[in-house]
Order: sequence, then C-alpha cells, then structure tokens
Amino acid sequence: MINSAALNASPATVGQAGLNVFVNGKHVAVLQSPSGFEHYLTYLNGTRPEDFVSLLMPVQSPSWEWPSLHPFFQVSLPEGFLLSVLKEQLGPHLGASPMDLLSVVGHNMIGRVQVSAGNSPQPQLAANELDGLLHGSASREVFMGLMSQYAASGVSGVVPKFLTPETQALFRKGTVSTERHIVKASSDKQPFIGLNEHLCMTAARATGFAVAQTVVSDDGQILVVERFDIDPTSGQRLGFEDFCSLLGLNADQKYNATWERTARLVRDFVPATGLRASYEQLAVTLLLTYALGNADCHTKNLAFLYSGYDDVRVAPIYDMLTILAYDSYADNPPGMYIDGRKSWDNMKPVWRLLQVFLGIDPPRQRELIDRVSTAVASTIVEVIQHMKHTPGFDTVGARMLWHWNDGLNRLNQRISMPVPDIKALTTEAGVAEPTPPQKFAAPRYGESPLLATKRGAKPVRPS
Repeated sequence: MINSAALNASPATVGQAGLNVFVNGKHVAVLQSPSGFEHYLTYLNGTRPEDFVSLLMPVQSPSWEWPSLHPFFQVSLPEGFLLSVLKEQLGPHLGASPMDLLSVVGHNMIGRVQVSAGNSPQPQLAANELDGLLHGSASREVFMGLMSQYAASGVSGVVPKFLTPETQALFRKGTVSTERHIVKASSDKQPFIGLNEHLCMTAARATGFAVAQTVVSDDGQILVVERFDIDPTSGQRLGFEDFCSLLGLNADQKYNATWERTARLVRDFVPATGLRASYEQLAVTLLLTYALGNADCHTKNLAFLYSGYDDVRVAPIYDMLTILAYDSYADNPPGMYIDGRKSWDNMKPVWRLLQVFLGIDPPRQRELIDRVSTAVASTIVEVIQHMKHTPGFDTVGARMLWHWNDGLNRLNQRISMPVPDIKALTTEAGVAEPTPPQKFAAPRYGESPLLATKRGAKPVRPS
C-alpha cells in the first residue's frame, strides 16, 4: 500500500519522477505530473495491447493527457473519514497532491491495476482474521484498528496508532479493502448499515443475478464483502472500472449522471455476445434500487469487470442498501436521473428506459420485475427475525420494511401480483411500527445561523 520511496520523496519529486503503474503485477506505464496540473500516462515500449490500464486509455505511443489526475485514478483517492485517518497516522509523511495520495493507496486499488513509487506493487494489507470483526462484542473498535493498520501498513518507522476522539467523531461509514475482502462499518449516525446492506444484498442474490457475497457481524455493524474482482478459477485480478471514471467524472460528481448515459456505456463497451446479459444485469440493479429505497445508487456503485476487451460485462451488484431508513437520507430522491428527473413515484420513465435504452420489451420487463418482487418479498421474514434478535435493530429494520413495501407497490404498477402486507406481518411478529424519520427543510444558503427559526418551521438538515 505505502512504500518508503513514496514517503521519502518530496511532493515535487513524486510528480516529476512519476508513479509506476502495474497491470497484474507487470510494469506497463508511468504516471507523471511535472507541473502539478496536467497529468500524463505514458505506456512503456513493448507493452502488449491486452495490458491496457483503462478501457478509455488503450496502449499507444503518445501519452494520455488529462488536465488533472485521470478519472480512472482519481476515483480511487481517499476521501472523508479514510483521508482523516491517513492524515492522523502519517502526519508530515503525507503530501497534499493527488499524486501523493495515490502513492499511498495505489497498491490496494480494486481491480488489476496497482500504482507504486517503487519498482513493484506491495499490497501489504493481507486477508485478515475476520473473527474479531464478525463475532466480537466490539466490532467497530476492531474496524478502527483495521483502519489504522491500513493507513500505516508498510511505512518504515510508522506504527499504527489509536485514532483520536476527534478523528473518530468524523466517522459516518468507512470502507477498507483487504486482499480478499472489502470491509464496511456502521456509525452512530447510520447504525446497522452493515446489516441493512447485508439484507438488501440477500434480496438481490435471490433474483439469481450476479451479486457479491456478504457476511455480517453478529452485532449488525460490520459488513464483509467478498472481493468480486478476483477470478475464482485462476486467482488473478480482473479489470475493474466504475462508471464514474468512464464518464470522465470526478468522485464528487458521482450523482451528476443519468441512467441513459450508463446504458450507453454498456452499449459502447460490452461485446455483442454479452450485451443482453449486461443490459439485464443493469436493469435488475435499477429495479432493486426502486424496490429497496436505495437513494445512494450512483456511478461509483456501477462498474465493468473484464480480463480483456472481448469479455467486458457489467459487474455484480456490490453496493445496495435501504439508505432511506436513515434520517439524513429519508427525503432524498433517487441517486441518478431518468428522463431528466429524479422521482420515486413516476415509474413511466423507468419502463421507457428499460425498453428504449436497454432493449427489454414489456413481457421481459414483467418477468424481471416479478423476479425482483419475489426476491424482496422472500427476504422480509429474515428482516423480521433480525428485528427480534439483533438488539437495537428494530427501528432501522421497521423503516426498511416500510420502504420495501413502498418499493413493491411501485413495481406493482407494471405487473399484477399480490404485494405482501408487510404491516400485518410485522404486527403479527410483535414488531412496532417505525417512528417517522426526521424531516428537514431545504438549506437556505447565505442565511445567518443566528437568525431565529420560524415557529413551526422544519429544521435545516445538519451538516
């Protein structure tokens, strides 16, 4: 993950000397930024065409130039809580430029590409013993330790430290990639997000489409996702590119896209022999988003997997949860636009997108909707069981079920099937109705926080 060469070099040296880029361990290119602004990816002489770094940057003699760090690399940069942890653990060792940050995390990028300031990639965070995460009574504390290990791993003279209370206070949710797993953790502001996502992924797997395998901790706070970018037969890493980078977007622009543009990406990159399967994989992801109330489905959560140009396909579902169950997201619209709008209620644009952009005719649409609806309905009993036996989960679980009920009714506009009476099922199980989520007013920019709130007005969403 981090090597001494990267940390001992000054930021200017990293940018000018460049970072070495590897495909499945083979050195294929150099990434440079002599000015600190424009960035250049230059393939080495003799690099084979199949050892391309990105679908958008095939092997060629001229350098691939971008006005900032290329989107393919930019979407892998640390942000939020992980960036805060890196700053705390590494202090003055950590530079501020994108190249500096990439030299820190480039060894453990998802997919077959790795980046290093040294002569070889060194993914030093190996598969960890998961018992402490999954079966301990303090799973979140174990995760914080894993974050510290991630940040300090492989750095000469840097020892993992306990995170300060100030840094821990920034935590909302976090993700760490190990050699074989992706580990995600809940926070006080989004409790049981691990169990929430595990149940949503369980529903997704019940459709029969490709979905990453997950395991949740006993306390519902930690989710372990099996790496889906590793070929189970050969053990070799597959190419992985999310739609955010393929659309030329930065990570903070991940919501600024449309489902129509994602469909065009599939059309442009997936070979004809696999096009129908990839269209349906994307369609089921979209339908699950509306069925489960996943307002956080954006371009970083959609991707391609491949071993070469001839087998590009839509990746398995690897991020799906009922984010509407949390106060901070309760009134959010869907993550991406369809037909120029974001709406949970108007489903006609969804049906039109399935037919016009994904080539799925109405009879097949109804078959896919039936599979999604049946899969969601079959998971309700498991949600109720966790509400009864996982302490503290009842409020989040009840809200999840209410949103699933809304979602099934949305899909029922296209097919005629009996929707389970979730309210009756939860009442029979002795589970109380969910408390309504907190409603917030739209922010009013430029308004002084010292002004008194009008009587009866909704509070502004906290930052």
